[in-house]
Formats: sequence, C-alpha cells, structure tokens
Amino acid sequence: MKKLVQVLGLLPALLAINASPSAAADSPTLDKIKSSGSIRIGHREASIPFSYLGPDQKPVGFSLDLCAAIVDRVKEELKLPNLKVSFTPVNSSNRIPLIQSGTVDIECGGTANDKKRQEQVSFSVATFVSQPRWLVKAASGVKTAGDLKGKTVVVTQGSNAVGFAQSVNAKEQLGLSIVQAKDHAESFLMLNTGRAAAFMEDDILLAGLKAAAPNPDALLFLPEGYAKIYYGLMFTKGDAGFKALVDDVLSKQMASGQFEKTYAKWFTRPIPPKGENLAFPPTDELMERIAHPSDAVD
Repeated sequence: MKKLVQVLGLLPALLAINASPSAAADSPTLDKIKSSGSIRIGHREASIPFSYLGPDQKPVGFSLDLCAAIVDRVKEELKLPNLKVSFTPVNSSNRIPLIQSGTVDIECGGTANDKKRQEQVSFSVATFVSQPRWLVKAASGVKTAGDLKGKTVVVTQGSNAVGFAQSVNAKEQLGLSIVQAKDHAESFLMLNTGRAAAFMEDDILLAGLKAAAPNPDALLFLPEGYAKIYYGLMFTKGDAGFKALVDDVLSKQMASGQFEKTYAKWFTRPIPPKGENLAFPPTDELMERIAHPSDAVD
C-alpha cells in the first residue's frame, strides 16, 4: 500500500513530464522537427519588407523576425537549444506544394490567406492586412476616389486590381478610362508622367514603389481602401499542435507590444539594402487584428 501511495504521489509529476513539450504530442510537424533536429523555413527572395535577401544575400524581413520568435519557442518546447535552422527560397508557384510535401515546415513570406488556399494549407493569425488602393500625384488636386470621375487610371495587366478597379468604377459610376499596363513599372511610369491620374494596386506594393521614387512626397494615397486581404504565416494543413504554438507566439507578441515594435522596424523606418523608408504605419484593419488575433478571412 505504501508503494502504491508513493506511485500515486508521483503520478502528477510523471504526467507533467509526459505532457512536455505541450504541443508536440499532437503535432506531426513538431515530431518531425524533433527527430531531425532541424526546422526548415521557406522565405521569399524579393518580397520587401516581408521576406527578401539582404545585403549579405541572407533572408531578412518582417516575417523572418516573426518566425525567429517561433523558432525560439520551438527550441524551448522541444528542449533543443541547438536546433538547426535551414532556409529554403520559395516563390508564388511552389510555396504551397513545398509546404504540402513537407519540404518546408513554415513559410515566412507575404502570402495571402483565403478560403481556397485553406483547402490546401493552414495559416497563422493574420500578420498583415492589405488593401487595393489608389496612388496619385500630390500636385494633382485629387483627394478622394470621387475626384477621379471621368479620368484615365492605370492598373497592371493580370493583377487582381483590374477587377477591383472595374468594380469600383461600376459601383460608384465614375466613368473611368481604365488602362492596363504591362507591368508595375510601366503603371508607375504612367502615373508619374501624367498619362494616368491614379494607379490602383495592393497598398504595400505601392508603398514600396513610392518609397523608391526620387521624391516620395510627390505621391500620396487616397483614403479609400477596398477588399481586405489578410496575410499570414503558412504551414501544413491540419496540424493543430503546430498552429497552436505559432498562434500563441504571435498573439503574445501582439498583446505585449513586441509585434508593433517589429512592424515599425520594417514599415516605418529605413530598411536594407538602400535605407528606404516605406512610411507605412499600421492600418486600422491591422490594429483590429492585433487587438483581436484571428485567422478569419472575409
């Protein structure tokens, strides 16, 4: 009986040991990381400021900083202080297949979360909220989308912005002449040379073009935004344990204020390699997700 009591007394401690790391018990990804002793991170090579190659050709960016905190948590959970971190470049075409095949454990880029992609992979709580917006010349006198009535505007061929511009034109009866340029560079040139009164595209992409312009202050965003697009970190579908770990890291950073500090580092201060400042403070939509972390999409 005495031995039985001793065993029962030890049971809570034994259960606690078996339950640690807490997330690994129901996470194939964490099991794989533990057995291999390494975590594989997918990164973009030119997705400024989310994930790109820095001056030394090593991956840097906002999403990479977020993933560094996740790696630290994985090390702690799995008790692997010497966990190896390897980086794999990904692009728009192969990023989802590389997650599905297990070649990459987590993609730290700038990928939009939508319901179609949710059928193939899982996403973290939102780390960025993008919107298609209009960019205009500050000297044009255009202050709102309504001021574009009857004017020529430009979008890039093949971009989602084509549909958004057409929808806005029809809904608001603006009578726009919508021209499609062959690429973003040509669209931006048309705006700067006055051949188009406005350029519609994803706001963060426009912010990058604006920051790189000879005179960024000569350009401004109109206040209107359309169709919220939520970005998130991407990983294997159905891995509840790994998702719980990732979301917990991000949610705690959002609650502590660390997330906003990391955001400011990449979106409102000079960044490598050229020291450009995107001057892109967090939007109301992103602040709402910081206050209430979620992976929900519209």
